[in-house]
Amino acid sequence: MNNYLQAARLRTLPLSLSGIIVGSAMAASDGFFDWQVFVLALLTTVGFQVVSNFANDYGDGIKGTDNHERIGPERALQSGAVSPRQMRRVIIVSVLVTFGLALLLIYKAFGAGDWLNLLVFLVLGIACLIAAITYTVGKKAYGYHGFGDLFVLLFFGLVSVLGSYYLFAKELSFSICFPALSVGALSMGVLNLNNMRDQQSDARAGKNTLVVKMGAEMARYYHVYLLVVALLCALLYNMISYRSPFQFLFLMAFLPIAAHGKFVLSNKEPALLDPELKKLAMSTFLFSLLFALGNILI
Repeated sequence: MNNYLQAARLRTLPLSLSGIIVGSAMAASDGFFDWQVFVLALLTTVGFQVVSNFANDYGDGIKGTDNHERIGPERALQSGAVSPRQMRRVIIVSVLVTFGLALLLIYKAFGAGDWLNLLVFLVLGIACLIAAITYTVGKKAYGYHGFGDLFVLLFFGLVSVLGSYYLFAKELSFSICFPALSVGALSMGVLNLNNMRDQQSDARAGKNTLVVKMGAEMARYYHVYLLVVALLCALLYNMISYRSPFQFLFLMAFLPIAAHGKFVLSNKEPALLDPELKKLAMSTFLFSLLFALGNILI
């Protein structure tokens, strides 16, 4: 059991919850909220993330990308603690559980009669599961061709924030895209850190991440750009929808993020980036909590 818990990478879960928290808080501030929908959205998102982590362990494991040259925690397949067959079974079970949670969420949010929304969110749920698996699994795994950042922006940012808001409000406004981009950019930063840390082993294994394609120096600048974009988008949203100074509580989260960005920009040792993954993930989670609190207190 401990091996499967490690493969689930529980430390990544706060990051996956950030978009749901932001989208739900904005819906609540506009007068739309349902605790059951909120809890089901959180559980479904955790399910998507766990599926992704299991699939990532499996995909990189069978391709040989996770090997002795890799920096960071040893993976389940890499260590031999879990066989490929066992991991495939766990992935199937986690997919079924997550899909069941997604169905409950969609039904609770829209009921039985809203066929258009039911269909749209059913397709979104299936797309999320496919994206979670095919990041590293399969001959055309998009993570091996430099598209991981784009998919993180799409699913951790836009789908997570906009989708969760719509579950409550049944409507959208363009301004909600800005905090969605903030969460997406910070999540891309976490992936970028991971890829910067593993650049050399990924390159040798044929995993052509964006970092492998652009090189270490450009990846450091790209990382800082992502942090700046996240800050500017959050500021822009709260200036557009300004109602209270509490809306700028989120700036406190950018104190550790700024220190993190300064370190990444000057660091040239990949091994030293591993602790920064947790720091940025937790700072993103803190951002989501403060952003949510600031918009609820108005």
